[in-house]
Amino acid sequence: MPQSMPAAPLSFDELLDTAQFQALHLELRDNYAVGEEQSVYDTFLANGTVPAYDSAFWRPWVSLVERTVARGVTVRRARIISEPVTDYVRFEHAITPSNLRAGEEVRWLGRSQASALALPGNDFWLIDDRLVRFNVFSGDGEVQNPEHSDVPQVIKLCADAFQSVWERASPHDQYEI
Repeated sequence: MPQSMPAAPLSFDELLDTAQFQALHLELRDNYAVGEEQSVYDTFLANGTVPAYDSAFWRPWVSLVERTVARGVTVRRARIISEPVTDYVRFEHAITPSNLRAGEEVRWLGRSQASALALPGNDFWLIDDRLVRFNVFSGDGEVQNPEHSDVPQVIKLCADAFQSVWERASPHDQYEI
C-alpha cells in the first residue's frame, strides 16, 4: 500500500482546495459503475442527451473546478481508453464540454498508444507534485476506499506517467469518438 498519509481519505473538495498550482487526473478505465450518474447515463444511452452545464447534476463539480481554477490552479484530466470505445467512454466524451467550460483541460489517448508507458495500477489525482490520491475500483467499477501517498517515488511515477500520457494524447476538441 503506497500510503504514508493519514488513513482518512480527503474529499474531492478538500483535495482540490489544497492545490496551489496544479491538479492532474489520470483515468485508466473504460467503464465505471455510474452510481449517482445512473439516471443521466441511462438518458444518454436512450437518446444521446446529457445534462446542461448549469444543471443540478453538474453544479457541485463545476463549482469546485471553477473556484480551483479561479485561484490560478491548472486542472488537467487525461483519459486512456480502449478503441473502439465503450458506451461509458462515449458518455464521458459527451459530457466533457462541461468539464472544459468549468476550466479543466482534457485529453484522450487510445490504449494502443500507451503500451510503452510506465503507468500506476489505478486512476489518480496528483496535487502539486506533493500528494497522490489513488481512486481504487472493484472489477465491476464500484468505488473502493481511495489511497493517499506522499512518497516521493510514488509521486514521481505518477507525475512522469501523467506527463507521458499528456504529451501523446489528443485535446478533447481533436479527439473523435
